[in-house]
Amino acid sequence: MHRFLTPHAAALPATVPFTGPEALERQTGIPFRARLGANETLFGPSPLAVKAMQAAAAEAWMYGDPENHDLKVALARHHGTTPDHIAIGPGIDGLLGQICRLTLDHGTPAVTSLGAYPTFNFHVTGCGGALTRVPYRGVHEDPEALLDAARMTGARLLYLANPDNPMGSHHPAAMIEAMVRDLPETTLLLLDEAYADLAPPGTIPTIAPDHPQVIRLRTFSKGYGLAGARVGYALAHPGMVQAFDKVRDHFGMTRIAQAGALAALADQDWLRSVQERMGRARDRLGQIATENGLVPLPSATNFVTLDCGRDGDFARRVLASLGAQGVFIRMPGVAPLDRCIRISLGDDAALDLVAEALPKALAAAG
Repeated sequence: MHRFLTPHAAALPATVPFTGPEALERQTGIPFRARLGANETLFGPSPLAVKAMQAAAAEAWMYGDPENHDLKVALARHHGTTPDHIAIGPGIDGLLGQICRLTLDHGTPAVTSLGAYPTFNFHVTGCGGALTRVPYRGVHEDPEALLDAARMTGARLLYLANPDNPMGSHHPAAMIEAMVRDLPETTLLLLDEAYADLAPPGTIPTIAPDHPQVIRLRTFSKGYGLAGARVGYALAHPGMVQAFDKVRDHFGMTRIAQAGALAALADQDWLRSVQERMGRARDRLGQIATENGLVPLPSATNFVTLDCGRDGDFARRVLASLGAQGVFIRMPGVAPLDRCIRISLGDDAALDLVAEALPKALAAAG
């Protein structure tokens, strides 16, 4: 069937960035007792969001508003900007794909970190772009090295997540602001702020909404607990926001998702309660790790990355043993980050399962 594909598409590997927990359950025949690997928010969405989505389900015979008007107005009010600065899309993953379609030709250079969020790489490669990957500095992405690579390659796109996935680390706002000031004129910064709602004070930079070289990416999947609704948005210069209309699926957002996001945004009390519960879960997961001889890395996200202190093979054995016990987690895929495992924050019942399974997994890993 490759004769129907473009030569570039035919040469791409038949892979996706992630294997979902459902696929792993089908492969192994083992149902997961704790779903702690996809950076989902186990505390769930606001009850008001659930109620709004239930009401909208009766209207599922209608397309969603193709202009996403109400949600854009609400987000503009929330961020102190205008609706013209906001593009709505099917999660940050979908927005990254649209950006790559808009900006990349075959061989166009793009820069990211080695081991960073892989969906960006997936879209760049799919569009024929040329990726340069810069190693982490310790457990942090390296803004200085990323800028150097962008200058050296003439990169069209530079991707940075702050807070970071998969390490959970973060840079202070001042460092990101300095990075923006030093951007090469040829480079557009894609600042992935998926975990902004969970980050500690002083993390989120001040960047003018009209900045022509920065697209900030946000989502309702993390703090707001709506991963399954697929609602993301970009904060960008109005000219760039208009460009999204050239390639986006204008009916890609369902009425149910739009209603859920609107209600979730309006319920900031629920978001604060989730932040508080995550703080307690972060402390407990760190304690579980320490009791088992692992090092919990400081986290600005809804997961904690645990340094197993050995190599990637050992960490993969730990992950496999946890999976065999019904505990779904993930880990970074690139050395030396792959010495770690990554566990999403959950309620007491989920963390009880981690406390039960982790020492057995470490013993089995040897």
